[in-house]
Amino acid sequence: MRFDLVPKPPTVDARPRDGRGYPVPAITPWEDGQPQFALTDYERSAACARERLCSVCNTLMPRGPVWRVVGGAEAAAIGEALAAGRPYRNMAPTMEGPGHRACMLYAAMVCPYLARPNARRRVTADQRDAPDDLTAHVVRGAVRGELGAVVGFGEYEFAITPDRVLFRFLDPVEWLPHDTADDQLPNLRAELDRTDQPR
Repeated sequence: MRFDLVPKPPTVDARPRDGRGYPVPAITPWEDGQPQFALTDYERSAACARERLCSVCNTLMPRGPVWRVVGGAEAAAIGEALAAGRPYRNMAPTMEGPGHRACMLYAAMVCPYLARPNARRRVTADQRDAPDDLTAHVVRGAVRGELGAVVGFGEYEFAITPDRVLFRFLDPVEWLPHDTADDQLPNLRAELDRTDQPR
């Protein structure tokens, strides 16, 4: 589905856009008037973590579950744990912050890496986002994998280091899997209807 046909949460619709019309997430840095989608802005990410702001739309997330988009083995492991009624806790931190359910459903559909199983993260990126011992599992150039999912978590933890913001997500409460993210369209529409948000 073309990104401009995907229904937008109003808070996403209010975000600045790039030259193609893509809404720019809250944690995306700008350079020379252009958003750098492959990078994460340290200060913006830290503010989102501290103030419980959505990493996509930059508005407050109420107490309760938060969501993120996962792929590959992590998506499968969460689904298996929930189906079996087992607890799941991934101790590996990520630099990807949480968001509202609608915002993450939207992001899953419009972000090329999140949307398709054969999509790859850009190989080149700012050194600030280079993997280290804590984030070596984030491999630039690797494919997302067979399965993607928008996952709700009971809570998140964060750590702000001198050069990055790291998140861990606890207690999955919802698992919405997809092969290609177009599968999430009914969930996104239902969420927007549930929250009575105009599209």
